[in-house]
Amino acid sequence: MSAGPSAAETPQAAAETPLAGRRRPRGAVREGLIAAGLELARTGGPDAVVLREATRAVGVVPNAAYRHFADRDELLAAVCAAAMRELGDRMAAEVGEVEGEYGDPAAAFFRLGAIGDAYLKFAREEPGLFATAFALPQQHAYAPADELASPDRTPLGQLRTALDELVDAGALNPQRRAGIEYPIWSTVHGLAVLAGQGPLRNAPDVDRQRIEELTLTFIANSLA
Repeated sequence: MSAGPSAAETPQAAAETPLAGRRRPRGAVREGLIAAGLELARTGGPDAVVLREATRAVGVVPNAAYRHFADRDELLAAVCAAAMRELGDRMAAEVGEVEGEYGDPAAAFFRLGAIGDAYLKFAREEPGLFATAFALPQQHAYAPADELASPDRTPLGQLRTALDELVDAGALNPQRRAGIEYPIWSTVHGLAVLAGQGPLRNAPDVDRQRIEELTLTFIANSLA
């Protein structure tokens, strides 16, 4: 009398079993699919994020993806969020390299500049991820700062933090603070789009760098 299929032989376990035959730890398939989707997006933008390609990269059977994502749109949403986190991480890293204590006016302006520089650099160096990060705008809450219970490491959250420091440093009038993050973000994001997909996409590197410097200087001067 047969003892029945072993755990490794059940349909559920089979879906999670790598093609090479060794089962992955719980959660590893989902994270692997997101990581694979992120790499697909890096080279091809949001349109390149396909479930079958992601499962092939992870090394599991295609049906494994449907235990974690209902469809391709759900995987894209997760990859979209991951791309935005990578942008936020790069911004935080560049801000962290700025010397100077919190509240020092010069350091505060340098940190604001680092945020803009990292944003533009990410758009230039990772066009696929940049496009993917904003492919599903509804994925990002953009909650008002006073509604957040923890530090906001999103690109917008880091911009807000930099502007708040300028206020604390006495470099930005508190009466001008409310909502000023939006025109600043629009300016930097607009340049990133113009240089990545728009009429500035074929501009020589030296010209593009000069335009970026002028944009960040314009923002800093508008706050002074």
